[in-house]
Amino acid sequence: MREEHPLLFRTGAAFAALVLLVAALGVGAAVGETAIPLDIFAKTVANRLWQAGHAIEPIDEGIIWNYRLSRAVVAASCGSALALCGVILQSLLRNALADPYILGISAGASTGAVSVAIIGIGAGALTLPAGAFLGALVAFGLVSALAVRAGRGTGAIILAGIAGSQLFNALTSFIVTKAASAEQARGIMFWLLGNLSGVRWPDVWLALPVAILGLLVCLWHSRALDAFTFGTESAASLGIPVRRVYIVLIAISALTTATMVSIVGSIGFVGLVIPHAARMVVGVRHGLLLPASALIGAIFMIAADVLSRVIIPGQVLPIGVITALFGAPAFALILSQRRSAL
Repeated sequence: MREEHPLLFRTGAAFAALVLLVAALGVGAAVGETAIPLDIFAKTVANRLWQAGHAIEPIDEGIIWNYRLSRAVVAASCGSALALCGVILQSLLRNALADPYILGISAGASTGAVSVAIIGIGAGALTLPAGAFLGALVAFGLVSALAVRAGRGTGAIILAGIAGSQLFNALTSFIVTKAASAEQARGIMFWLLGNLSGVRWPDVWLALPVAILGLLVCLWHSRALDAFTFGTESAASLGIPVRRVYIVLIAISALTTATMVSIVGSIGFVGLVIPHAARMVVGVRHGLLLPASALIGAIFMIAADVLSRVIIPGQVLPIGVITALFGAPAFALILSQRRSAL
């Protein structure tokens, strides 16, 4: 079927992915400390988007639209963006352990965002996402310089990334301890663990376009990423503009990571684990791997957010705690199977 009717197969796959994503958003909006039936979710969306006029309790409609749905959309955007970054970094660096968290990009984005929020770097000219983006670029530049100086191949960048992560995490803690008030410190430390509690619709209009932009840019370079699988020399021999593709994809990885960090904080393991799960489902061709990773990452983050709200009655856990509980064992498994990569 797939070989004989590729267009039909892709259309069906895209429709199935859309259905899965909408269903996940519905579950994310309906499940919580106060359970709300899925039909109420559907009626709320119909009322808000198409003025359907369904009779719904105002409190249920407010919970779904103003709190849970916006939170689920941001969670989906964050999960898909981080998963895409993981695919990009693992492909460009040809290392199964590469992801924004391990390479220090998330830590650098956190330092940049905290510097703008607490110290006021930029004198008001820099927004929180802009500060996070600059911090992510500085972090990746430092990690790359360390890896090049180490001179031990692509595996060295993982070790350099661990060192960079520790450095920027320490800088963030120093800034919070030195310059933040007690109330600011509590809020920042909770945010650094990954926090969706304060997410509202204005955050959606930032996170969703960036996630879509990241997916489109990555899909545009999917054939180049296939070529990178065999190394930069092989890619160049196939006519791929290696330097330009590398710069564009690293920049989009830094941009998407920084944007998500500025909204929800630093969330680990999504960019590491989800690409490997997607490869098990669709293989290594980036034309399928990229959208599959984006979809799985979105659903995973929605599920993690739901679990963070219901696992302890009356208390919301930071979402980074949930992703780490699932991601750390997966990371240990990957590490044990990839000893030769380091």
